[in-house]
Amino acid sequence: MRAKLWMRFAPFLSKRYISTCRTSPLPPSSSSSVIQPWLFIGLGNPGEKYQSTRHNVGFDMIDAFAESQGISLTTHHFKALFGEGVVDGVPVLLAKPQTYINLSGESAGALAAYYKLPLHRVIVAYDDTDLPCGVLRLQPRGGYGRHNGLFIRLKSVIYHFRKNREFGRLRIGIGRPPGQMDPKAFVLQKFNKTGRERIDSAIKEGCDILKMVVTKGLTEAARLSNVDQKYKHLVSHDQHS
Repeated sequence: MRAKLWMRFAPFLSKRYISTCRTSPLPPSSSSSVIQPWLFIGLGNPGEKYQSTRHNVGFDMIDAFAESQGISLTTHHFKALFGEGVVDGVPVLLAKPQTYINLSGESAGALAAYYKLPLHRVIVAYDDTDLPCGVLRLQPRGGYGRHNGLFIRLKSVIYHFRKNREFGRLRIGIGRPPGQMDPKAFVLQKFNKTGRERIDSAIKEGCDILKMVVTKGLTEAARLSNVDQKYKHLVSHDQHS
């Protein structure tokens, strides 16, 4: 798989880099002149039962970005549905781990290790009840989050990234559970009409944000996109959609 990927992306790499790789025993990603791929990972649960639920908006984000860039997600690779393509001359890898969501690190860690990617070239997209429904937040790095479900999920990812938290996160707001509702039940439900409309709109914005990451870099994309997202909650009164 890595050899196939290397051959596909070779036209986008410098001639000096290709020459170096042919004469060096080091892997391609060890050279400073490589155009390093981005790895975008969306979290969710596999199976028809979980489609369109709040917990699967990470999957939805990757599906939408793949469609917008003409990337096919049909390969099974390291416990994930996987696809690869080129966006504005930059290699991009997409993955939807097919483990259950709280074991996503098994796939994410293996992919990052296999392609020898530094974690600042990795972004994990996932649902977040700490943000209003439809609000996005791009972070170059971070912790676990405040609620227990997010702690468990990112704990797996961080553990399989060798306890390194220096990876990007695209947090997708789904709002908080109403009243005393069990958060576990809340995230496994589908959105109502209003919530679905907000999430669909957010996913379109997320595709633009991910493309901005590729073209402008993670730090600049976060600065620009988070300004636009900052005040969306002021018009998102229904956080329980």
